[in-house]
Amino acid sequence: MISIDEIKKYLPQYLSPQSEKQLFEELSSFPENIDKRFYTNVLKDEKALFQGDGIEGLLVINLPDTIVSNAPCIIISNTCDISLQNKRAFPSAVCYAPIFNLDKYREGLIKNKIKNEESANEHIKAIKMQRITQIFYLPIGAGLKNESLIFLDRVNNCNNKAIDIEDIAKKKMFTLSNYGAWLFLLKISIHFTRIADGVDRFFN
Repeated sequence: MISIDEIKKYLPQYLSPQSEKQLFEELSSFPENIDKRFYTNVLKDEKALFQGDGIEGLLVINLPDTIVSNAPCIIISNTCDISLQNKRAFPSAVCYAPIFNLDKYREGLIKNKIKNEESANEHIKAIKMQRITQIFYLPIGAGLKNESLIFLDRVNNCNNKAIDIEDIAKKKMFTLSNYGAWLFLLKISIHFTRIADGVDRFFN
């Protein structure tokens, strides 16, 4: 487990002293405080997409299956790279992952005999403690009515302009708080950038 002193090195530098203190307190209490404090309503009326936003009705596909469906999703892309205010020489895309109902996931594990009830409960406990590197757990809060999870290896994307920013507040289920966003970034970093043990990539 990373130490509190080590965590301090990676706190955002732009936060006010009050926000920094609050974030530090939340991180110090992790993982016993994974609840509605994951979310904030401060940015709910902003006409912008923020990394970690929960958005309803985005198009998802799970290749090689060719069926396209609508699903609630969490934004994976960083906020700056998907801002329409930043001009580029190429069209940008928004990366996101579908949000799944945690209870239905548990029921599926048992129904399909992937895990027995005891093993499934232990697995769900590990998910809720954020101990599984490719899964991010979302507690109930803001506009999210059920405990949920995201598989970080189920990433989809669409053209940035396919999402109506002017009307985005109506589709936004939640925005992560400083605490929720910090943990989300930590899980993304572990999943996408962890160096494999024992793999030497020397130049020959």
